[in-house]
Amino acid sequence: MKKTKMLKKNYEFRNVLSKGKYYSGNFIEAVIKNNNRNYNCIGLAINTKIGKAVRRNRIKRLLRECYLNSESNILLGKSIVFLWKKNVDIENATFSNIQNDMNKIFDKAHIMKNKEM
Repeated sequence: MKKTKMLKKNYEFRNVLSKGKYYSGNFIEAVIKNNNRNYNCIGLAINTKIGKAVRRNRIKRLLRECYLNSESNILLGKSIVFLWKKNVDIENATFSNIQNDMNKIFDKAHIMKNKEM
């Protein structure tokens, strides 16, 4: 299994957030931009008002794991920033809810590979 490239620098996040296309789901929001590379990059941004560090880190772990499950079905060359919605309760954050939400966003963005491949 390959390691996922993460967006870490502030200018990387700003570049994706300013020039990317915005997609919204029930729990998460995603901003997707082409990066003209042979790999995908992801960034996670969780507001501090959502909860304390333990809860924010749990959401980040869930988002990373959901992305890793669907990474093989995503087209290469994308930079994706996931944002957690402020008005959503963290108690409803389950793996299956986030996975379904993420798949809906990827379908809306048309970045999923064909099911036949």
